[in-house]
Amino acid sequence: MPILKKESDIFPDDLLEEVTLARLLAQNRSWWCVYTISRREKDLMRKLGSLKIPHYGPVLPKRYRSPNGRLRTSFVPMFANYVFMLANEDERAQAMTTNCISTCNQVVQHELLVEDLRQICSIVDQGEALTPEAKLQAGSRVRVRSGPFAGLEGDVLRREGKTRLLLSVRYLEQGVSMEMDEALLESV
Repeated sequence: MPILKKESDIFPDDLLEEVTLARLLAQNRSWWCVYTISRREKDLMRKLGSLKIPHYGPVLPKRYRSPNGRLRTSFVPMFANYVFMLANEDERAQAMTTNCISTCNQVVQHELLVEDLRQICSIVDQGEALTPEAKLQAGSRVRVRSGPFAGLEGDVLRREGKTRLLLSVRYLEQGVSMEMDEALLESV
């Protein structure tokens, strides 16, 4: 049983869809990579949601045993201290008043960021077991050719004799990996 139920980590729910994104970008908005004060990611997302400022900060379920032996689930940010916000200058100024933000950097190559965030969002929505990866490691670039994840692109990792697909947010040099059958992968 979760300590707290999962809260929305994206606003609006269709933020990363083509039509919604095009409409929001046409309103003179740009992507910002927000670095939060320690452990304030979900607080910031709640406040951005109430201010109606588009954002995305993926969260993952984390299961552990409490000291009395009960199995617990909590929802932790995939990228510690980071939330991605799509805002104009006025909305950015409003967000800075939440007392949750340490720094706010504008993303120059927003197309790459959106591509990476779409992949991460689709994988999180599938409920796959994901492992956060702190820094990117060099590996072969591959594409999943069939199955529910067909079309996803990432890098191959080998851990404990198993093949993993690394999906990354290049802007942060962080990502997540999941176990993948090598037969489903093709070189890019």
